Amino acid sequence: MKRMVRAMINSEWKRLMKEHEDFKGSVVAEHTADNVNSPAHYGKGNIECIDYIEDFLTKEEYIGYLRGNIAKYLHRWRYKNKQEDLLKSQWYLDRLIHMDGKDTA
Repeated sequence: MKRMVRAMINSEWKRLMKEHEDFKGSVVAEHTADNVNSPAHYGKGNIECIDYIEDFLTKEEYIGYLRGNIAKYLHRWRYKNKQEDLLKSQWYLDRLIHMDGKDTA
């Protein structure tokens, strides 16, 4: 009897683990992370982190923040995340260009 119960538990455990792995695989396929344009850890609240930062900094402080991030990602791209860091630097540069364009419009 103990062997039969153990076999049933083992069988159920294997089924649940396979179901879990299948689910994880489908979730990863559906929601591929985009660490450049919308990192998951920055969108946990009701407002994106970058929008919050822009809102509470002065214009000059925000420009400095953008420039600092551009420099950071350009400095480390060879040593850390390669193309991802170049794209992050470009993302901050695009934000700065867009911001400057709003002033001249």
